[in-house]
Amino acid sequence: MLERAKARFDLHPERLIADTAYGTAPMLGWLVDSKIAPHIPVFDTSGRSDGTWTRADFEWDAANDQYICPEGHELKPFRRNYSDPNRGPTGKGTARYRALKEICQACPSKAKCCPNADARKITREEHEDARQVARDIAKTEQYVFSMKLRKKVEMLFAHLKRTLGLNRLRLRGPSGAKDVRFGLTRPHRGHGPGSLLLAATAQNLRKLAKILPAPQQQRKV
Repeated sequence: MLERAKARFDLHPERLIADTAYGTAPMLGWLVDSKIAPHIPVFDTSGRSDGTWTRADFEWDAANDQYICPEGHELKPFRRNYSDPNRGPTGKGTARYRALKEICQACPSKAKCCPNADARKITREEHEDARQVARDIAKTEQYVFSMKLRKKVEMLFAHLKRTLGLNRLRLRGPSGAKDVRFGLTRPHRGHGPGSLLLAATAQNLRKLAKILPAPQQQRKV
């Protein structure tokens, strides 16, 4: 969609607003590389439910390519040089950062960090820098405003479902919606041909009625 908008209208957005489904690492990495600010919640599964420290509790040291735990210890991906380049860092995919076993065994916070492991390990995605950009944006006031705009768009779909009667479509996906839109498929439970197009037209007319000023009636003197 962004490529079509650029090719047809020469439009390049400064930011993109979406829900968590678009907050994956490859998507965020592509947006940041394209100079588009991702106003998107980060899809993150690194949280823990047992109360132990998560990856967010560890400080990232980009200059030294390492994590620093709350106790001040280092977690490194590699601690020696490999003669075989295939065993060394590749710069792609997921990297794993490890602490030294002897340090974790003697750490007073081991029960909060890695109670069931000899040493703490942390994984870092290939596009973790872009994920951090999205996390930093989520702390701004502009992000709060963007989330309000996103809800307004989602409310249009809720209005189609609850108010305009499109509670169920026979087909799913963009191609299925296109068939229903132009009446290329059989009606389903009262949805006539082109029902989606008619419902969207009603929505636009409703919005225009709120935007356009009402005609002023001249008073008779």
